Amino acid sequence: MEEHIRAILQSIGENPEREGLKKTPHRVTEALAFLTRGYHMDPDQVINNAVFTEDYEEMIVQKDIDFFSLCEHHLLPFFGKAHVAYLPRHKIIGVSKLARLVDVFARRLQVQERLTSQIATTIMEKLNPLGAAVVIEAEHLCMRMRGVEKQNSLIITSTLLGAFRTRQETRNEFMNLIRQKS
Repeated sequence: MEEHIRAILQSIGENPEREGLKKTPHRVTEALAFLTRGYHMDPDQVINNAVFTEDYEEMIVQKDIDFFSLCEHHLLPFFGKAHVAYLPRHKIIGVSKLARLVDVFARRLQVQERLTSQIATTIMEKLNPLGAAVVIEAEHLCMRMRGVEKQNSLIITSTLLGAFRTRQETRNEFMNLIRQKS
């Protein structure tokens, strides 16, 4: 990959041998490996058997989960907050695991719509809850730095499954909870 980064630097008119750029190919290679580490993360290993039987069937919400991802169309960052909820069916998950699931999928080349869906679908598959909901609010540098160059625009996506899709009162409760200020 480092040779390709050198070639990119040359193709934009830079000298990859100048002092400030000599280590750039190596740094970019390491940065890309870090930013796309989700490809090497398995949701089952992230959950790591942290699913517990509990007599609890009320909504569990983790909101304002910071995430960073790369747009698969331009390899530019998009970032924001994920809000994740589920209605357990006597199975709950360790509190850190929802945030870790967000990272599994955010740390890949992504589109926000797929990211939202992958998180919710994985929760449904791994926990078999009554429902799962994910709302993501993100800023996309591909819209800010290039193209339409619209500052301060926010993209919001949602995936609502199970009871969150079929029960209006459940959906409303979730939406009200994520809007509350901490």
